[in-house]
Amino acid sequence: MKLKTLFTVILSIFFALNILGHPPHDHDHDGLHHWEKPSKDPDRIILTFNGNPATSRAVTWRTDNTIKNAVAQIAEATVNSKFVDDAERLTAKTEEFDLGQYKGNKSLIVHYHSVVFDQLKPNTLYVYRVGDGKEHWSEWIQFRTAKNEYAPTQFVYFGDAQNDVLEHWSRVIRQAYQTAPNASFVVHAGDLINKAHQDQEWAEWYKAGGFIHSQWTAIPVVGNHEFRSLAKNEPKQLSIQWRPQFTLPVEESLSKDLHETVYAIDYQDVRIIVLNSNDKLEEQTKYIENQLKDCTAKWKIITCHHSVFAPAKGRNFQYARDYWKPLLDKYNVDLVLNGHDHTYARGHVPVRTTKKSTDLQTVYVTSVSGPKQYELDTEQMKTYKKDGYELDKSGEQTQFYQVITIEENELTYVAYTVLGDEYDRMVISKDFKTGKKKLK
Repeated sequence: MKLKTLFTVILSIFFALNILGHPPHDHDHDGLHHWEKPSKDPDRIILTFNGNPATSRAVTWRTDNTIKNAVAQIAEATVNSKFVDDAERLTAKTEEFDLGQYKGNKSLIVHYHSVVFDQLKPNTLYVYRVGDGKEHWSEWIQFRTAKNEYAPTQFVYFGDAQNDVLEHWSRVIRQAYQTAPNASFVVHAGDLINKAHQDQEWAEWYKAGGFIHSQWTAIPVVGNHEFRSLAKNEPKQLSIQWRPQFTLPVEESLSKDLHETVYAIDYQDVRIIVLNSNDKLEEQTKYIENQLKDCTAKWKIITCHHSVFAPAKGRNFQYARDYWKPLLDKYNVDLVLNGHDHTYARGHVPVRTTKKSTDLQTVYVTSVSGPKQYELDTEQMKTYKKDGYELDKSGEQTQFYQVITIEENELTYVAYTVLGDEYDRMVISKDFKTGKKKLK
């Protein structure tokens, strides 16, 4: 037998015995776009909060299953490339993931990798990359840690992207990045995609945002479309990709079903509470009170997918108005950010003990960033007056993104259309000693 032929036979035996791992076969990728295919090169890189935003950040990425030992490197950014000499190397946690759990996906085994950068310096620009530690690396990517103290903060908020994400949401997130390139983080208020387990849709979501996902720290909120049955007659369950692809805080006091879908972030004296409005609402009611009752943050923001004051026909989140809103009133929550209704509405609840509607209790916003649009139900909006709600601005058949800036004693909220035009603006001014607020 020729030496070359012998080598080929031995190599085939090694693969058969899984000594070298299974190399990907071309037919496994039949029907996939090139940007869906896993490879040795890192893709779907995303930053999330995990720990103190002033001293930590988490990064998660994906490869094919041949990358078994992944790493990340991080260093303080410099004006030239010499930071590479001081880059710290961290071993990633690797999770094997079977896309074929859902019949709508190819039966591919991929690897998700994650690293939590900790013991970072506050208010410092860092540069990081991820890869196999050898030949397959991402580019170097920058992010800045939060300050320890109260300081100006800017972030972006999106309602549902959901449908035709690559085709029609790409320009929204990219226009938002042009408007607020230095935003510290971004809130995705649920229904990031349409079919919870469909990997092509997650691939579209990552491609639409591109490098923005790896540079803006994400606060993902779970929506109803992040839940779906894996097979006929089975109960709905959280997207099988959700926990592998997002490294999020785990609230140990909550049921495991709520882990990484309910959590709180404290960013420069702003507390953002993320809720799962799909399930276990009573348990979360207790969580809300626990997060608010001793909270000393200067600003309090709640985000969940379902709209507390639903502006679309046939929608009604009665539980939130009955059980969550009283807590938001009691603990003086400033802003609530929702999605779900595929239309736009900004309203507020004034302080009931005064006659001035500008004496503010809480501002509620529902928005949509994707192409799926519903009609506004103006008659339904009028029924919320019994809850003290006053509608300030509405819109429909428009894709939006929002930029929120917090500086000194003011929170400035601006809604933009996908064209980059300002559509709506409001300012909350707050007396931090008394907690009293005015709506401008």
